[in-house]
Amino acid sequence: QVQLVESGGGLVQAGGSLRLSCTASGGTTGHLAMGWFRQAPGKERAFVGAVSSSGRTYYPDSHEGRFTISRDFTKNTVYLQANSLKPEDTAVYYCNARGYGYYSGMDFWGKGTLVSVSS
Repeated sequence: QVQLVESGGGLVQAGGSLRLSCTASGGTTGHLAMGWFRQAPGKERAFVGAVSSSGRTYYPDSHEGRFTISRDFTKNTVYLQANSLKPEDTAVYYCNARGYGYYSGMDFWGKGTLVSVSS
């Protein structure tokens, strides 16, 4: 069973930056996509970005370029570099590892890390 642990959240002023990390344990994740979602207070969980098992990066259509997803396959770790943060980026950020095709049905979540952006 894959377990995901996020780190790097915290309080930051508007305009600042944070780097979130998510490391998987309990199994390899090379065959899974790994990425990030976020859930702001009173809103649904939203896709932030992901890196596929082949290393391709995906972002939502609303992507502004302030967030960058990267992945280190040797460390079973995915990163989220968040720059020029805004108060509306305040949310719990969740790490996700998900299988597709032959591995569809595999879907793992971290417990989340809180990012608070003050104005």
